[in-house]
Amino acid sequence: MAFDSLSDRLSNTMRNVVGKGTLTDANMEEMLKEVRLALLEADVNYRIVKQFLEDIREKARGEDVLISVEPGEQLVKIIHDQIVELLGTNEEGIHFKESGITIVMLVGLQGTGKTTSVAKIAKLCQEKQGKKCLLIAADVIRPAAIEQLQTLGKEIGSEVFSLGTDHSALETVKEGLAYAEKNGFDTVFIDTAGRLHIDEELMKELEDITILSHPDDILLTVDAMTGQDIVNVAQAFKEALPLTGLVVTKFDGDSRGGGVLSVKKITDVPIKFVGEGEKLEDMGIFYPDRMADRILGMGDIVSLVEKAQEKIDMEESEKMAEKMLSGEFGMDDMLKQFEQIQKLGPLGGILKMLPGMNQYAGMLDDIKAEDAMKHTKAIIQSMTPYERKHPEKLRGTMKKRIAQGSGTSVNEVNKLVNQFLKMKKMMGSFGAMSRNGDLSEEKLEQMMSNVQVDPNMLKKFKKF
Repeated sequence: MAFDSLSDRLSNTMRNVVGKGTLTDANMEEMLKEVRLALLEADVNYRIVKQFLEDIREKARGEDVLISVEPGEQLVKIIHDQIVELLGTNEEGIHFKESGITIVMLVGLQGTGKTTSVAKIAKLCQEKQGKKCLLIAADVIRPAAIEQLQTLGKEIGSEVFSLGTDHSALETVKEGLAYAEKNGFDTVFIDTAGRLHIDEELMKELEDITILSHPDDILLTVDAMTGQDIVNVAQAFKEALPLTGLVVTKFDGDSRGGGVLSVKKITDVPIKFVGEGEKLEDMGIFYPDRMADRILGMGDIVSLVEKAQEKIDMEESEKMAEKMLSGEFGMDDMLKQFEQIQKLGPLGGILKMLPGMNQYAGMLDDIKAEDAMKHTKAIIQSMTPYERKHPEKLRGTMKKRIAQGSGTSVNEVNKLVNQFLKMKKMMGSFGAMSRNGDLSEEKLEQMMSNVQVDPNMLKKFKKF
């Protein structure tokens, strides 16, 4: 994901400063030097970095920070707040009208994922706000763009309006808006043409569409992989059009993220949406405070919970939890649990959302983790219903048959069964103590002593 290298470096720097008993100019400058290097390596604009550090110094030298019981934690909070200010202090979605048709126009260079973003944002509006969306295919330069939008429209259940390539973009938009009003659509998305570079012809067409349609939002689609060029592109489009926000695509890539950190401050155009994958559901509203948490390795529990609520069957999960605590949890349930987890996306991405676990996400090879999960599922699926319910009764010949059926080894089957039985025993003990009111903090720590957990995470969870 964008910011990964920046997050790793800042997280390490923050951990060092939190342990300081007192905050002095010397140790603060040492820490700020690391922050400066981290930001510059992440390709953040040097003017932004200079102002960023000056703002931190000014706030950190305040009397309330220097005499604080935990000056290191105070400094981390100041840095967190400054990152939020860089990214934009508030989340900003689409400016929906109270009545009438809300018009959203997407612009951008060719290859930034503009057409796909139209469908992704429309899907978000339909599912989260209950909007009735019409997509207007105004990129008449590329027939493939019209076909792509029509395909995406079918996938998300939105109608696509097009006059084909024989009519101008202006005529298509005009007829499309009339069609939307006649057929009761409350939200219209206009997919405009792009170019490989900014030129006069492109800007003239976009200006004409803007004058005709009076859009409530003009969103510029930019590719996170382009780095500092995001700022240059945003400035050029802003000079020609009244931009209201940015859509950053390929946010799940390995870009350094500096352009994303710089663009709001330099152009004063907020980031409204971020795309973190190729699937149509991989688009979300941009929350600056949550992103600041993730950059500093503090996790993003709110987004993780929201993601879980959207993708996981909560009723099924509750039943599964009851089974685990009562000791009735079987391998069929384990299989269902794996399928639920896979809905949340790559395991590395989930770890980054957990407080204190960001440092471990880089150690996890998502491909290997996915392969391991597939092998585990194959082993369980090669068992009979009776064997899944009573894995402790598996004999050598049964394990050999399961290994052959799943394309694994008997050793792997043994390992899975042993891990499952240990987990089942531990969860059964946990449930018994909970029911008897005997679940003390000491006993909980004793039960978890064999599990490697970040001590800082345990402290955070105890606060709840």
